[in-house]
Amino acid sequence: MSLSEDYLSTEDLHPIDIVETLAEHHAWEFDRVTDDQIAMAVEGQWRTYSLTLAWSAQDETLRLICTFEMEPPEGRMGELYDVLNRCNDMVWTGAFTYWTEQKLMVWRYGLLLAGGQMAGPEQIDKLIAQAVMAAERFYPAFQLVAWSDHTPAAAMNVAIAEAYGRA
Repeated sequence: MSLSEDYLSTEDLHPIDIVETLAEHHAWEFDRVTDDQIAMAVEGQWRTYSLTLAWSAQDETLRLICTFEMEPPEGRMGELYDVLNRCNDMVWTGAFTYWTEQKLMVWRYGLLLAGGQMAGPEQIDKLIAQAVMAAERFYPAFQLVAWSDHTPAAAMNVAIAEAYGRA
């Protein structure tokens, strides 16, 4: 049975309700922070990623952020920003940024659902999987640039292939 078959008879289902059901289905740790926000921990190959999904009814957007801690040396920040730009040039479904104060690498994506559109469970599941796959794919490049003398171009060689697997 597909994930969406569980929801066929339900109208006006809140997107965060769907995310909560997906978290239960995948046995991810999660916390329903508010009615409009959920935080989860998703295990990847390289590390556990923190994901937060939030629904904004005002602008009809489901926002996803996927974060992991990263504390690069101050002297490598220029190279880190260079590799961030290179990574963002290779993706279409979101973007990386680095939050200096929180010392977090962040993958961000906003799914616009204007006009009363609804995201289905398969779509949200794919959204989460894409976030984790992007983090998994580029994590080694971020590490090489931050903690070695690799150039951003050389570090990107480890991120050329798509990461395969399932979040």
